[in-house]
Amino acid sequence: MPQPPAAETVAVDSDTRANAARATEAAAEADAGATSDAPASVGTRIRDLRQARGISARALAKTLGISPSAVSQIERGVMQPSVSRLIAITDALGVPLVAAFDPASDRPAEPVGPSGFTLQRAGQSPDIVLDSGVSFRRLTPGSSPGVDYFESIYPPGASAHGADGLFHHEGYEVGTVVAGELTIDFEAERVILRAGDAISYPCSVPHRLHNTGDADAVAHWLIVHA
Repeated sequence: MPQPPAAETVAVDSDTRANAARATEAAAEADAGATSDAPASVGTRIRDLRQARGISARALAKTLGISPSAVSQIERGVMQPSVSRLIAITDALGVPLVAAFDPASDRPAEPVGPSGFTLQRAGQSPDIVLDSGVSFRRLTPGSSPGVDYFESIYPPGASAHGADGLFHHEGYEVGTVVAGELTIDFEAERVILRAGDAISYPCSVPHRLHNTGDADAVAHWLIVHA
């Protein structure tokens, strides 16, 4: 039986390879686009904020009382900061807490429509995950000078600061628990908050937030800065 010309086989193989190459290039471009559109990690945000303010990693480490290598590990994502460490970092950098969540928090939001309101749709603000699995999400659409408004989720067993220690920071805090149970320790007492409960206190008062329950503790927080 006569065999098909070898040239036809070569042509088909060439077309197949060309199509495969084009598909590979397209997939690579799609991956690159997805990477460039992905939200920056909290470590990357901290590094960008630090560099934008002309502060060296060594100077930041000295202010925080930690080693420069620890700052480097946080910025490279090797180590996730605790809630208290993240607050200490943003206080040291002179930026609001939500600045570490999302680059959009740096930018004034453009008003939508003639009414002048700003809008943030569900899913437009990424979560950040910190040490012990605590996650934060900015709730403010765009920048809100002098105010941090965000959601926190503390998984069972998670804590804002170490095993037993208390911490304090700048501002005045107001919180409402949306779901689960959140415990706040002060120097002389302990408060247990359940869904619907609200609390307010000066952030200068030493405190510690943790979840001793068996379900995620979800809360909304407003920190007002002087």
